[in-house]
Amino acid sequence: MTVSTTTHLNFRGDARAALEHYAAVFGATVTAVTYRDAGAVGDAAEADQVMWGQAVSDAGFAVMAYDVPGRLEHDPGRNAVFVSVRGDSAEEIRGYWAGLAEGATVVQPLAPAGWAPLYGMLTDRFGVTWVLDVAVPYPAP
Repeated sequence: MTVSTTTHLNFRGDARAALEHYAAVFGATVTAVTYRDAGAVGDAAEADQVMWGQAVSDAGFAVMAYDVPGRLEHDPGRNAVFVSVRGDSAEEIRGYWAGLAEGATVVQPLAPAGWAPLYGMLTDRFGVTWVLDVAVPYPAP
């Protein structure tokens, strides 16, 4: 049996734009089902918002997202979730960083760290905090 996890991000009207942005950064393909597509329109103004969506790449990147309907409470919180992206090379991580950094607030600049050859943290223009680093083996104590 195999189990995998995927980060699921909740938005209020920005899910499609976020998925498309992440797809562009990570070379992913977007699949999105609107409330209209699913026959689940509760508010006509939200019919074309994303009820279920994902961006998935051949390299293994995957993120899901949806637009929380207006009838439901939505408070994204503060630092409730970090999305961690670990790559094999500095070049790969720098490329992802460049794509995510557009319109973002840098929390920790991308630079060498004590535990990784390259590490950085930013909050993107959609309010999602991303942690990027180059993965290295951790020596067990």
